[in-house]
Amino acid sequence: MTIDALSRPLTGGLGYTDGMSVRSMRVLSGIGMLVWIWSCGPDQGQAQAQVIRSGPSTCKTVALTFDLCPVRTGSGYDESLIKLLAERQIPATFFMSGKWMASHQAQVRALLDVPFFDVGTHGQVHAHLPLLDMERQRMEIERAVTMLESNYHRRALLFRPPYGEDDDTTVEVVRTLGLRLILWNVVSGDPDPELTQEAIEARLTQTVRSGSIIVFHANGRGRHTRAVVEDLTAELLPKRGLKPVTITELLDHCPADSAR
Repeated sequence: MTIDALSRPLTGGLGYTDGMSVRSMRVLSGIGMLVWIWSCGPDQGQAQAQVIRSGPSTCKTVALTFDLCPVRTGSGYDESLIKLLAERQIPATFFMSGKWMASHQAQVRALLDVPFFDVGTHGQVHAHLPLLDMERQRMEIERAVTMLESNYHRRALLFRPPYGEDDDTTVEVVRTLGLRLILWNVVSGDPDPELTQEAIEARLTQTVRSGSIIVFHANGRGRHTRAVVEDLTAELLPKRGLKPVTITELLDHCPADSAR
């Protein structure tokens, strides 16, 4: 593992950054480098405060989250990862796109049957929301919510924007639909083909804290995801006195503070 593997920005191979929204990113150019600044102070306004990137830092828990984005090739489902989580009873939260749900009906039912799994939606076709007007954003967000409720009788209250991108319009649409907009404060980078298992685990060792929300992928695009999750839950989290929980438990059953 090289220094570069730990120091270069991790985008997860899909444009994902450490929970930065389009609204909160500023680009500074200099000698061919891009420096991304995450601005989440109180002066960012009420809309910014509604975007959830972590749980309370006073809670000795961590939320493992897994995106289920549509894929062009492959099964679109990391069966060995899901089996690990189920057999070891590791709580997890899955964000499913409508397009993914349409082609993975049996897998959706299997996930919904596990009592310690939580689910949310991830847009319909994994679109770049800030490029859409309000009506098209509403359609992209609401269609997956409606599909899950109509076909599987599950009302999901959690929403993760594709690519982790949102703007003020996204926040307003999510608010009017009665959803929670969930990002993250720890990115695994698991879809990145250049990252080794050791590099991902080193990243997590540096960044995971009480109340962290970690983004992984369960659609088969995550490399080393199963092995990393196994090591994370068997070694790193227990050593720090942290336990995995669902997003709902992290947000609703821990003491509140200013970490969100």
